[in-house]
Amino acid sequence: MNAVITGVLVMLVLSVFRINVVLSLIIGAFAGGLAAGLPVADYTPDGATEATKGIMTYFQTGLEKGASTALSYAVLGAFATAIMHSGLPQQLTGVIVRKMQNDSVSSLRKIKWILLAGLLAMGIMSQNVIPIHIAFIPMVVPPLLLVFNKLAIDRRLLTCIMTFGLVTTYMFLPYGFGEIFLKKIMLGNIQQAGMDVSGVNVMAAMAIPALGMVSGLALAFWHYRKPRVYENRNIDVANQNAAALQPEISSYRSGVAVLAILMCFATQLFYGNALLLGAMLGFVVFMIMGVVRRKDADNVFNSGIRMMAMVGMIMIAAQGFAEVMKATGAIQPLVDGSLKLLGGSKAMAAFAMLLVGLLVTMGIGSSFSTLPIVAAIYVPMCVQLGFSPLATIAIIGTAGALGDAGSPASDSTLGPTMGLNVDGQHDHMRDSVIPTFLHYNVPLFIFGWIAAMVL
Repeated sequence: MNAVITGVLVMLVLSVFRINVVLSLIIGAFAGGLAAGLPVADYTPDGATEATKGIMTYFQTGLEKGASTALSYAVLGAFATAIMHSGLPQQLTGVIVRKMQNDSVSSLRKIKWILLAGLLAMGIMSQNVIPIHIAFIPMVVPPLLLVFNKLAIDRRLLTCIMTFGLVTTYMFLPYGFGEIFLKKIMLGNIQQAGMDVSGVNVMAAMAIPALGMVSGLALAFWHYRKPRVYENRNIDVANQNAAALQPEISSYRSGVAVLAILMCFATQLFYGNALLLGAMLGFVVFMIMGVVRRKDADNVFNSGIRMMAMVGMIMIAAQGFAEVMKATGAIQPLVDGSLKLLGGSKAMAAFAMLLVGLLVTMGIGSSFSTLPIVAAIYVPMCVQLGFSPLATIAIIGTAGALGDAGSPASDSTLGPTMGLNVDGQHDHMRDSVIPTFLHYNVPLFIFGWIAAMVL
């Protein structure tokens, strides 16, 4: 069996059986390397003047390439924790709850769409303007469950709304987490794989796949339009009451939070690849203005790093995996064999690449970690088939994003479940994983294939 296929299959099988993703990637890398005949460690054959590199060396070389991305994630986590430390998100939730606590059901219905639009806006801004990822969900959603219950809003719709904001934003807008996904990881790995993508508009390449996500959201609004009854449980009442007791918004602390957020976002607009710098400057603003006191700075920073640590480790390990797969020398034979099997059909090749991307991301649970793996294999294939750089970006970007929504191990499904299931009335598989898989992966697959054909 081809060494690359061996490595990917081992990684996928281990991930499916709930083995830690980082361990799965490491074991998969060694399985692929050994299948290709690579030694475990460097050694110098008798009579040779140069050492033969081993799997460990290649893997460690790959780890170095993922270090800057992981560091950006860690600092973003610290910035997110500083925003939460300011109390602004919690206090905003308190304002909403106090405003609606005594309203009648009829008056609540008038603001149903405002609530849904607000939740969508939070999901979108959590990826760039206020880059706190899924951290906003446990702060905002549980206190509002009683309101959602009164409105009989289907929580599967709420899941689809939040997942749309979490996924579509980073796969289309090159700011915040989108800068990491689109620029640092995707374009960086495509460049390393041998395709010149300098000057290519990544938003133009990902526009059609993003439309697939939009169509999925519209379908979810139609599909889950009917009322769904939930029980008002004690924890729902307790969470709402706790939010109602939150202090009034502090003008000073809120102003500092807004200033820090603007500083982070403006830095990204004015300087390329400046997400790390923007997050760091935002954190510094909190410290200088006294919202994060010097004695608390270490705890706040360390808490943020812990929040993002696993994601960063997965991305680093994925780069190591990709480096070993390149070193096996099995990518080109795999490409050649695939082209013969597909008969040189671009349509069939795009279909197969998207399908493999879906399976890999479903197994790993991280679209960010899928990109280094698929880029190493797909770029040579796209070059030989004559796909344009725009089409190649669309294929690889879509292959990476496919499976993020709909994977049981993805933040994009775990986050909504974490907020909506605090009262035990939202099943992770039936109410988060399956709805997001059907409403996003299916149209994303179709629109990604269309983009590959027309770009």
